[in-house]
Amino acid sequence: TCALPILQGRSLMHESYHRLLKNKLAIIGFILLFIIISLILLAPYITAYPMDDTDWGAMLKPPSWENGHYFGTDLLGRDIFARTLYGGRMSLIVGIVATIVSIIIGITYGAVSGFVGGKVDAIMMRVVDILYALPFMFFVILLTVFFGRNILLIFIAIGATNWLDLARIVRGQTLSLKHKEFVDA
Repeated sequence: TCALPILQGRSLMHESYHRLLKNKLAIIGFILLFIIISLILLAPYITAYPMDDTDWGAMLKPPSWENGHYFGTDLLGRDIFARTLYGGRMSLIVGIVATIVSIIIGITYGAVSGFVGGKVDAIMMRVVDILYALPFMFFVILLTVFFGRNILLIFIAIGATNWLDLARIVRGQTLSLKHKEFVDA
């Protein structure tokens, strides 16, 4: 008798992982991103100078390894390397908070629109179309005027403008899954 070889299936995650490992540019990008995030998070331990400390003897100095000003200093003698790392922290926080806000708003809005359907869906999608027509910066400035210059509210304002694409995608998926047998069951 002839025994047939047993075939093992691969999951979608397994396939994605192997395709990622074959893409050398993606691996290099991931390593660079890991290094940048590590530098940002370890900023107090890496920099020899605080972000806002003025070194009166080193105003507008070029980059130097000897004095620890790796990117040089600005007009007020502040270390540009330290300011870059601490600024990176703020950028990382903005990106994370804005993404979380846009995911929450986009998934909720798109799922409700797709699930309810009918006139409610049509009205909700026209609201999305109107928001698409507004310039991004105009909307952020408008939200900042209403809510003030609170940094957390600015994060939320940025996230509140980036949910439109996600809402459309979730709505489309909800519409396609709404009438499947497993949903009816």
